[in-house]
Formats: sequence, structure tokens, C-alpha cells
Amino acid sequence: MKLTRLSALALSLCAAASAKEPVITKETREENGQKAEYMFIDGIKVHEEDPAKQPQPEVVAPKPYDAAAAKAPEGATVLFDGTETTIGNWSSMNGEPTKWKLVDGAMESVRGAGYIRTKQEFGSCRLHIEFASPAKPEGSGQGRGNSGVFLMGQYEVQVLDSYENKTYPDGQCGALYGRNKPLVNASRPPGEWQTYDITFTRPLFDEAGKVTRKARFTVIHNGHVIHDDVELSGGTGWNGPHAATEYAKHADKGPISLQDHGNPVRFRNIWIQEIKE
Repeated sequence: MKLTRLSALALSLCAAASAKEPVITKETREENGQKAEYMFIDGIKVHEEDPAKQPQPEVVAPKPYDAAAAKAPEGATVLFDGTETTIGNWSSMNGEPTKWKLVDGAMESVRGAGYIRTKQEFGSCRLHIEFASPAKPEGSGQGRGNSGVFLMGQYEVQVLDSYENKTYPDGQCGALYGRNKPLVNASRPPGEWQTYDITFTRPLFDEAGKVTRKARFTVIHNGHVIHDDVELSGGTGWNGPHAATEYAKHADKGPISLQDHGNPVRFRNIWIQEIKE
């Protein structure tokens, strides 16, 4: 049977609506004389490292770099194009000028300089961003090429050197941190430029602060879909070694933020298109 575009869209929307709601449970455990919260999503512990319980995503070959996709389409807002002028679109989190460096047409994170954020704020959007971990890798796991891309300054798509570098799957490159592991590991070797194309639908809240529409993500990493219209079950903030934060009411728009995690990760070719609702 041949489907029209409208019928195909209707089926897609029905499939999304009928997607299974994850079961989230919590428990408090005593560790070294202190209480720690443990969160389980569909029975799997947040930041689970046992591959028998949380398998690593399949490693796939990245697709060729698409130079055309790096160019901002008509009507998009260019957030960084490799120039000092567009570094001016960003500030430190307190509004002061960023201490990140311009290196070979890229913004490079500086240890201790802190996160940076766009001066402009956005809601639902399409975001293109490219990043590269250090060419000479140091450390392992979460200590190697660690950064992050935050939508609305809240919801993190993890940046990590995940090329032959194991860590918990919901914290590897491309993860919706602490919530959803990527479908595949499409990472390039250290030092090579990688791409994210992110489609983000912002969450909605009622007057009491309850989330009435959860955030949704579609993420393409180096040409591979790693999140396919995923509904985010809660926040992506750190809440201890085995728990993530919950939704908390915020404004309708927020900045794009990039993380300083102590590693000199570089970013370039950043542009955004707002999605009208």
C-alpha cells in the first residue's frame, strides 16, 4: 500500500503517541555513611556500567562529512562562524565576556573558564553544531574529551571522546545525559570534526509547575540518527552518581550552552533555526 505524505505523518504521530511511557523508580541507599539516590528507568540504573544490564550501543562507521550542511540555511541565526565577531554572541554564564579561546577558526574550552551561553535565547529549534575532542587523548571514560551541548541551558546532549573509550552508555557521546543512550556509537577518532544536527521541541508547564508536554529530541550524529523523536522523561542534570534531575519549570526560552568540563574541546559552524509553534 502506498502512503501519502499526510497518512505517513499521521501514522508517525500515532506511533509517537502510543510510545511506551518509561517506568521510573527511585530508592535511597546508604553509601560510606551518606545517603545517595538511585534512579532506575525501565529497571535499568542511571549510569549503569554492567553491559549485561545496559549494553553498549553498536559501533558504526561515521558517514562522510557533509560540508554543505555546515552552511547556515537562509533565515538561520549564525551563532558562531569562526570569527571574533561571532564569539561576541556568547558570554560566560554570569554575562561577562567568555574566556574561551579562538583557535584555528574554532572556539576552544579553557579549563576553569566555565560554561558559556548564547546571549540570545531560544525555545523549540533546529541546531547544527560541530565539535572535536583533543587530537591527543588523555584520560579515560568521562575524563576524555568531555563537554556538552545544552538546549535552553537545561537539556544536555553529551559530548565525549567515545572512540574506543568505554563509559556508561547514558553518558557516552550523543547521550541525552542520564536519560537515553544513543542508538549507535558513530564517533570519529580524536581530533576529527564531528557533527550534531539536533531537532528539539521544548517542554511545556502548567501554572503549578507540572510538565504538560515533555521535551523531545531527534539527534543526528555524523550522519546517523541516534535519537529518533525521543521524549525526554526528565531533566539531564547530575543528581549523584546514579540519578538525574527532574523537570523543573522554566521560561519559554533559554540559551544554548556549552560545557567546560576541563577538556580543551573545540566547536565550530554553529547555527540555529527557531521552530514556531
